[in-house]
Amino acid sequence: MIKNLLLTAATAVAILSQPALAEPNTKADIVEVAVKADSFKTLVAAVKAAGLVDVLKGDGPFTVFAPTDEAFKKLPKGTVESLLKPENKDKLASILKYHVIPAKVMAKDVKSGKAKTVLGKEVNITASEWGVKVDNAKVIKTDVAASNGVIHVIDQVILPKS
Repeated sequence: MIKNLLLTAATAVAILSQPALAEPNTKADIVEVAVKADSFKTLVAAVKAAGLVDVLKGDGPFTVFAPTDEAFKKLPKGTVESLLKPENKDKLASILKYHVIPAKVMAKDVKSGKAKTVLGKEVNITASEWGVKVDNAKVIKTDVAASNGVIHVIDQVILPKS
């Protein structure tokens, strides 16, 4: 049991200390970094459909909890396709804004607690020796640098409480 706990802790430390996808002094904004990363195709499509490209290309600073394409695949079948429809633009924008904090928060500065999102609702952040969770999503990569903030990669889409 102790061996498993140590292995889990070591894995969490390894994940959280992985190098970023972009150079620290990058001139690319959050949208450009996401496009270049090639693991956020669904997120980029959603940002475009929600009309949030200009916002995320803005000055910021922003912290984006970015679900991977695999994270979007965990949603019930047809959910993404439905959200990308023009008539669901507002709902999609709300979900995406729930993934953004209007401040730059690097991994070393993360503490357990609540953080207010651009949507105006709070996400619950849990930091422990096993890693970091945002609501129920695990942070799987941290500190992906952008000129206007930082991206932390998460393993599932988080949804605002109604």
